[in-house]
Amino acid sequence: MAIIKAPPKQPKSVTIQARVEESVKTQLDQYAKFIDSTPSYVITEALKLLYRKDKDFQSWLGQHINNRSQEQIQGDALTRTV
Repeated sequence: MAIIKAPPKQPKSVTIQARVEESVKTQLDQYAKFIDSTPSYVITEALKLLYRKDKDFQSWLGQHINNRSQEQIQGDALTRTV
């Protein structure tokens, strides 16, 4: 057993671009400073919180994931029979 543990694996990240009001960007930067972090971390955690708390979105997402899975299964079956 290692004395020093390996750091946790960082999830794969991607770059996005978004336009926001100048005041939103200013507050984002201030909040990141407030928690001693980065704006990227604040955005990521805020979105995760939004997704967890929005019950209507969770319900919608569940329906669309199920529909997409069914479409993929049907598509795979068609591919095998052709």
